[in-house]
Amino acid sequence: MISVNSVTVAFGGSSLFDNVSFLISGKDRIGLAGKNGAGKSTMLKLIAGEQSPTKGEISKPKDFKLGYLPQDMIHQHGRTVFEETASAYAEITQLQNRLIEINKDLEIRTDYETDSYSQLITDLTDISARLDIIGANNRDEEIEKILKGLGFDRNDFHRLTNEFSGGWRMRIELAKLLLQKPDVLLLDEPTNHLDIEAIQWLEEFMETYYGALVLISHDKQFLDNVTNRTIEIVNRKTYDYKANYSKYLILRQERQDQQESAVKNQQKLIDHTEALIDKYRAKANKASFAQSLIKKLDRMERIEVEDGDNTVMNMRFPKPALSGKIVLTVEDAAKTYGNKLIFKDANFIVTKGEKIALVGRNGEGKSTMMKMIGNKTNFDGTVQIGHNVLAGVFEQDQEEKLDQNKTVFETIDELAVGDIRKQVRNILGSFLFGGDDIDKKVRVLSGGERGRLALCKLLLEPYNLLLLDEPTNHLDIRSKEILKKALLDYEGTVILVSHDRDFLDGLTNRLFEFRDGGVKEHLCDIKEFMKKRKLEKLMELKSVQVQPTAEKKAVEKPKVDTSEKDKELKQIKNQISKCEKDIEALETDIKKLDEQLANPDTYQKLMNDKVFFENYNQSKKKLETLLKEWESLNEKV
Repeated sequence: MISVNSVTVAFGGSSLFDNVSFLISGKDRIGLAGKNGAGKSTMLKLIAGEQSPTKGEISKPKDFKLGYLPQDMIHQHGRTVFEETASAYAEITQLQNRLIEINKDLEIRTDYETDSYSQLITDLTDISARLDIIGANNRDEEIEKILKGLGFDRNDFHRLTNEFSGGWRMRIELAKLLLQKPDVLLLDEPTNHLDIEAIQWLEEFMETYYGALVLISHDKQFLDNVTNRTIEIVNRKTYDYKANYSKYLILRQERQDQQESAVKNQQKLIDHTEALIDKYRAKANKASFAQSLIKKLDRMERIEVEDGDNTVMNMRFPKPALSGKIVLTVEDAAKTYGNKLIFKDANFIVTKGEKIALVGRNGEGKSTMMKMIGNKTNFDGTVQIGHNVLAGVFEQDQEEKLDQNKTVFETIDELAVGDIRKQVRNILGSFLFGGDDIDKKVRVLSGGERGRLALCKLLLEPYNLLLLDEPTNHLDIRSKEILKKALLDYEGTVILVSHDRDFLDGLTNRLFEFRDGGVKEHLCDIKEFMKKRKLEKLMELKSVQVQPTAEKKAVEKPKVDTSEKDKELKQIKNQISKCEKDIEALETDIKKLDEQLANPDTYQKLMNDKVFFENYNQSKKKLETLLKEWESLNEKV
């Protein structure tokens, strides 16, 4: 359990947080919400111990293990993918060495009744349980499972880490964290470098993860599928919602409506009080009454409505120039890098006004196809743009290609021609670059600001074909919604690459999947596609598990007396039933204790109550033991 107690963080005289408190416990799945700059990443750093608060404290239990994945980090080189990932098991080596020391000590000790001997037994039990949790006996199998889940092939395991892009190296760091199985995982934008299948795998992994999770993400569907609690950071305060992101939005609106109603009622009371003051102020026999009303107004705590982040990007693509009906023709297209085949036999036609998505795992050729369409790489076969087609391109690393030494205004002004030059300031304003922001150098902009600036360039020409490769990277959820609406209203043709399922949902109804060196067309939306992929995975798993040979089928099964097994099965099921009742009762007790800790008034009283926390920790350990017993009994069944 982590307790954030009255934390304040101040920079240069202004506060980012002011007297913030909340608890992280059990299997919490928390999403941090709030506008860019509200302090979400700073909060993760505070919890991780990477930064200290100006006031207040963040308390954690002894021997509590945290795992932190920041957005940007230094990657290690000189080792293979497998070796670097295996370095996550340094804890296993330490624990095993400590286990050897304890066992040697126990062999020669005879002071069985002493506290120190009892502590050794406790340490032995705790270390054995921890080794079991982090998979000490099947580390190679666990490494392979995690790496494959995050998109690595077996062929990648023995390649050096410096052969991979920053996104893939970030996956290695994530794999190391997942293998360490910390008590609390802190993840800052974990899906930024994952493809759809890896994101879906991570969601499934989190369903059974035994620890707590605190994450920041601009992937709405990922937040909805993974989190069950949302902590909003707004106006230097935090608001805690026991709901995922979509439900939080509804609850937040209800709270703001209530605040607005309360403000109106309070204002009526203030107006009425001020009228009484004016009425009786000049009357000698009522002067003291008027003074008491004035003091009452001064003491009144004014209700405020949290303004949140009401600034949104305003985007609308210009009417596209006329083009022919056939916008793009791809025939027998193929791409190789040296001896490595990326894909071959790509054949499809894109007609005017279509909105098409290229999907598939990273490295299968989606971005390569976009470069082929934009004539930015060599290839085999035919990729032909149609008559009078004018293509606007947003590359995956578009924001990195901006001139770092130019200002925001110069970046757009130098590309604008004709009448559009008169509208440069208005266009920048619609992308949230107002006032002095337009004079900022590109190099000082955040990732989200650079992404918006790169998108802004697409409004300078009446393009009738938009080639968008991961256009939502670094955009917040509301900016993505604005971009999606603009694309839905756009009258031209769109070909895009995206791993954001919520962004693709309802935007495209024709997909091209890049997989295993081929390109396959799917006449469906992203939801239907994901269902099909999940079903295919299950069928593949089933075919691997069930492969009866003709010889086995021909052999007649011997008759077996099942009465003993039936008896044993009944006994195990009875044990499971009892175990479930015990778990339910214990969870109820722990919930009551959690409620006491969550209440600031009772928490202050309990801070120094050692007996309370000993009982609390014993209950948690007992629950963990019961859950393991329940899992073991179910495996027997």
